[in-house]
Amino acid sequence: MSINWLRFVSPSLKKPSLFHLCHLPPPPSSSSSAVIVAMSYDKELAAAKKAASLAARLCQKVQKALLQSDVQSKNDKSPVTVADYGSQALVSFVLQQEFPDNFSLVAEEDSKDLRKDGGQEIVERITKLVNDSLTSDGSYNVTLSTEGVLKAIDNGRSEGGSQGRHWVLDPIDGTKGFLRGDQYAIALALLEGGKVVLGVLACPNLPLTSLSDAGQHSPNNKVGCLFFAVVGGGTYMHPLDGSSAVKVQVSAVENPEEASFFESYEAAHSMHGLSSLIAQKLGVKAPPVRIDSQAKYGALSRGDGAIYLRLPHKGYREKIWDHAAGCIVVTEAGGVVTDAAGQPLDFSKGKYLDLDTGIIVTNQKLMPLLFNAVRKSIQEKASSL
Repeated sequence: MSINWLRFVSPSLKKPSLFHLCHLPPPPSSSSSAVIVAMSYDKELAAAKKAASLAARLCQKVQKALLQSDVQSKNDKSPVTVADYGSQALVSFVLQQEFPDNFSLVAEEDSKDLRKDGGQEIVERITKLVNDSLTSDGSYNVTLSTEGVLKAIDNGRSEGGSQGRHWVLDPIDGTKGFLRGDQYAIALALLEGGKVVLGVLACPNLPLTSLSDAGQHSPNNKVGCLFFAVVGGGTYMHPLDGSSAVKVQVSAVENPEEASFFESYEAAHSMHGLSSLIAQKLGVKAPPVRIDSQAKYGALSRGDGAIYLRLPHKGYREKIWDHAAGCIVVTEAGGVVTDAAGQPLDFSKGKYLDLDTGIIVTNQKLMPLLFNAVRKSIQEKASSL
């Protein structure tokens, strides 16, 4: 395996540049050492894929029951609560079984609310789902108690940081999409010394073929994708059923007029007006594709679209679990992920990302044009206030 390491870093650069990626390992001296870098996380990747796949099957089961139910109130959030905690418990359990001596998990949930009065019924539902999932898989001959499930959830209380190894999990990224029957993702990444070295995105409702080809709701289009990437090893996708993987690459589009872009489905999650202004400056003709969750990163990594804009409202702080897995999946597929100032995302400072304005994602050829359009649009918006 040969890797063009000049794509990642130039020795003359003293500060992070626009084209730095999520991770900056030292360049290998030969193609053989590149193989070592790419293959050194085999066990971790296998465990991450297993954990995310198990969690995805649990979430699929809950969502199917939710969508088939005629009695569920639209205001009843218990199904997504059960799936969210069940997903975290499963991933936590699997990773701790595989890495008992070196396990740290930064995750979105803890058991505090579940331990309150009235939470017992939901805890029992979560426990049954988790145990059913473990039994159907057959890898672990164990039945977890309710307390065991709560402890597994609470394993996610790590703060992360720049030292050591930390897993990073969003057990259901895109809860509103989950409730609507649309896109969501189980997003799992591994940090080593504050750098993302591995990422897995399980996207149970994402079509196996391009969104631009069939549309995400095509009745004839099979759904369920798992994307995975290891530093130096490229990005791959296979169906959630585990059949053979294919290597994916970001779009090679160079003309912004031919580019399509992704943004958050929910207007509350991103400034759609600012995105529209940026698209106008670029001359983008296609309407934005609005989908929930880090499924956007997966879709972009295989070239479904060329640009992803995440421009949250002022005051919002991005969490590392919302972007860690997606970041490496895109960068290993040849893309670039920065904040609106052109700086790489820094996952070494704990649970939060310190960003300028938002996150922009595209291929390397479009990035200079996109970056300029973003900065000009932000300045215009600020001057108009």
